[in-house]
Amino acid sequence: MVNDFADRMKAEQNYSELIDKLPIERLPVESLQMLDSPRLHGENPEHTRMLASIDAPLPPIIVHRATMRVIDGAHRLGAARIRGDDVIEARMFDGTAREAFVLGVKANIAHGLPLSVAERTTAAERIIASHPSWSDRTIAASTGLSARTIGNIRRRLESQGGAGEQVTARIGRDGRVRPLNNVEGRLKAVSYIKSQPDASLREIAKNAGVSPSTARDVRNRLQRGEDPLPPARCATNRRPGGAHLTLEPKDPPPAPRPNLVSMLQGLKQDPSLRFTDSGRELLRWMFARAIQNNEWDGLVDKVPPHCAYVIANVARQCAQEWQEFAETLEQQGADRSA
Repeated sequence: MVNDFADRMKAEQNYSELIDKLPIERLPVESLQMLDSPRLHGENPEHTRMLASIDAPLPPIIVHRATMRVIDGAHRLGAARIRGDDVIEARMFDGTAREAFVLGVKANIAHGLPLSVAERTTAAERIIASHPSWSDRTIAASTGLSARTIGNIRRRLESQGGAGEQVTARIGRDGRVRPLNNVEGRLKAVSYIKSQPDASLREIAKNAGVSPSTARDVRNRLQRGEDPLPPARCATNRRPGGAHLTLEPKDPPPAPRPNLVSMLQGLKQDPSLRFTDSGRELLRWMFARAIQNNEWDGLVDKVPPHCAYVIANVARQCAQEWQEFAETLEQQGADRSA
């Protein structure tokens, strides 16, 4: 059960559900100790006093059962001590100390007094060292940093010899294991495409153990009559005794961003959308959710500091859903035109 919890904990969208399933117990306040906190400067006394002044019951803290150390809720525990409470409600976590630390970081970016950038960076360094097989995106979801930032931290630690044990594959947020050098995966994708030419990108990716974007790149290269391996990978693969590359090929320069307003207006004038109930429903859905370039500029300064990281995670999750929607539509269009 512990390992199952640890695996599922990596998926950010499961966090609340998993926490809600932890059993609640009433514990003596004096029996609790503080875990190795991700906060660099300990508790914030002002925040603790503010919580102590609240009459309504506070959410249960989270405690590591094996050590009786507080994983999340140091300020709530401090508030209980100020009020002179003898007991406090706690959700009990059964897992390792390393898993407890990750859970504590995740909890502190999801609610309450947020971790600073320096604290999240330090936490990311520890998680990279303790969980070297976790992907950049998995660690990013646990620390509230971007995957690009995690990649930069990992490369810095690797250059300093502090990135933990060397691994040949990493575990993504979906729980799948992907090799750092995906030459083998690309070659498996080639074989699968040749045996199943009508397979969708998701089928190819699943059977070859690569991402949908890599599956698309392999298929496009085959359709153009090119080598399915990018030039850098080909050179490494053919170098006797050469070490495998661990870096993905550089992305091409980004194309100019199409004008969102003109695209939406074009959709609005499309008869197949404009004059059908399903089309009008789709247009209403799109217009309610579309955000124009830099439309959010005026909102940044209006976000309360303690909500910033949560709202950033909401935006990231919405962006991921839009990306999956886009890839599904592109795949559907490719399947229909095939």
